[in-house]
Amino acid sequence: MIVRWLNRLEENIFCALLVAMVFLVTIEVFYRFVLTAGISWAQEGALYLSGWFVLFGVSWGVKHGAHIGVDVLVKKLPRRGRRIVTLIALAVCLTYCGLILVGSYEYLKLTHMIGIELQDIPIPKWQATLILPIGMALLVLRFVELGWRVFKDEAEGFGYSDEAEESMHLAEHDQDSPDKEHRS
Repeated sequence: MIVRWLNRLEENIFCALLVAMVFLVTIEVFYRFVLTAGISWAQEGALYLSGWFVLFGVSWGVKHGAHIGVDVLVKKLPRRGRRIVTLIALAVCLTYCGLILVGSYEYLKLTHMIGIELQDIPIPKWQATLILPIGMALLVLRFVELGWRVFKDEAEGFGYSDEAEESMHLAEHDQDSPDKEHRS
């Protein structure tokens, strides 16, 4: 129940960040090239929006298996070997996330204590960079979910998209297409 609610919240925020970023950049381009005046804080705002978008997107990508993986050797292992390698990789990923979580907490604590504000936007820097621990916590959640599915034998790997395989399917489809002669 809570995970389903969190999934919806994550996807809504992910979409809102993309829309806000595109909207801000479009308005800035209009102001700069049509009205010959820029928005002083637009570049910094777009930078932080894109940072939030990327860090939300990382956990979304793990959840949907949208990241590209290099698992040629792992695919050659027997099923049990693939599961063991996946669990080891997840442990490494969780360790990395834990280190980033601790580091981001220390960074936020320091910027809060000093009282640093963003350069062009009058908000505290710790609020703008709050996505660091949020993004890592979401990523930890996704890795734990995946690890649980691998442990229960419901999943075998990260579920990466296989670009080489997809390209081969597209090439085969292109060769079998009846209107191939018309495209030449």
